[in-house]
Amino acid sequence: MTAPGLLALDRLSRSFGALSAVNGVSLEVAPRERRAIIGPNGAGKTTLFNLITGHLAPSGGRVLLGGMPITGLAPHALARRGLARSFQRNNLFPRLSVLENLRLAAAADGRGSWSLLGSVSRLTAPLARARETAEAVGLAERLDVLAAALSYGEQRQLEVGLALATRPRLLLLDEPTAGMSPEETARMTRMLEGLPRELTLLIIEHDMDVVASLADRVTVLHYGEVLTEGSFAQVKDDPRVYEVYLGSA
Repeated sequence: MTAPGLLALDRLSRSFGALSAVNGVSLEVAPRERRAIIGPNGAGKTTLFNLITGHLAPSGGRVLLGGMPITGLAPHALARRGLARSFQRNNLFPRLSVLENLRLAAAADGRGSWSLLGSVSRLTAPLARARETAEAVGLAERLDVLAAALSYGEQRQLEVGLALATRPRLLLLDEPTAGMSPEETARMTRMLEGLPRELTLLIIEHDMDVVASLADRVTVLHYGEVLTEGSFAQVKDDPRVYEVYLGSA
């Protein structure tokens, strides 16, 4: 790569008893890059995300963010360093409005204060950022709607918004279009395409049309190891990838 990696994984591994879910994965994601992680079910994709984001401790190897080791740090500590993540399942406050969900996320970015006695800017800045984020994720017209009343696709958009509201420099998205209709998938894809290029994206995705639209580079995992990586065209034309997904004749 031409630029130093924002995220670097160095021989990262995780075992569960005799099962090696992630086995010596090394990869580097450059600043501003949009990288997709693909692979069949059981390839270790979500386990890899859990290792990066501090939800699991590695059995070996290390994770670096901006050249600094972050292996073993708790998720809230990683958020303060500019790493955010969305999950396969929605993690919203269903009885709060879109605006309140986003305002809470903006206030909890680890860079400010929870104090109610601070300056007015500490109270107004998260609200302003919540409105900006709602615009970015296509929910500017739904600010007063309860999260529980949103459609499934809108809830997924809000989930991404919660991560964006913390002002990350690296955003991890775990299957953001999972369970969506074709129309919802298209809307989510357009939304992600419109995010600022200053934001580095690492995305797990099964929909190859989404991967083709979003990813600068693609890494293929198989049995917890990197099978290959390259542009979408290079990965698509690799016979090993075809065999992993469809099996040999």
